[in-house]
Amino acid sequence: MGVDITAALRRAGRTRWFARLGRAVSRIDKRIQKATDGRWSVLGRPTLPHLILTTTGRRSGEPRDAALLYARDGERWVVIGSNWGQQHHPAWSGNLLADPHAAVTVGGRRVEVVAHLADDDERARLLGTLRAIWPGYDDYDARTVRELRVFVLTPAVPAG
Repeated sequence: MGVDITAALRRAGRTRWFARLGRAVSRIDKRIQKATDGRWSVLGRPTLPHLILTTTGRRSGEPRDAALLYARDGERWVVIGSNWGQQHHPAWSGNLLADPHAAVTVGGRRVEVVAHLADDDERARLLGTLRAIWPGYDDYDARTVRELRVFVLTPAVPAG
C-alpha cells in the first residue's frame, strides 16, 4: 500500500518544523515551479493546488513572485497570507493592498487578476475551503496575533 503524499504533507504542515523548513526552501521552490510552469516543486510533482502570484513591489515597483496554495471560488482564486504563522504579513499581501492588479500562473497559464481583501462574511465562507486544502492554516493562525489576510483574485477579463 502506497503512502498518500498529500495526506502526509497536510499532517506535517501543521508542525513548527515544517513551517521553518517551508520558509527556508520557499525561494528555491518558487524558482523550480516557475521554471517548470508549475509541473514540479521541491517536493516533486505537486499534489496540492498551487499558483505563482506576481505582484508589483510596493517600494521597488518591480514584479515579485510568490508560490502559494489556493482554493477556487467559481472562476476566482483564493489565497491566504499565512506567512507560515509568522508575526508579520507576507510581503505579497502588502503589495496587493498597495496595487490590486496582479497575475496568477497556474499550470503554465498566466492570467491577469484584480485582487480584493475578503470582507468578514466572504472570509468566513472561504476559510473552510482553504483549511480543507491545507489544515496547517489553523495552526499558523493560532501562532500569531494578526488576522491572516484572505484575498480573492478575480480574472481581469472574465472567461467566456
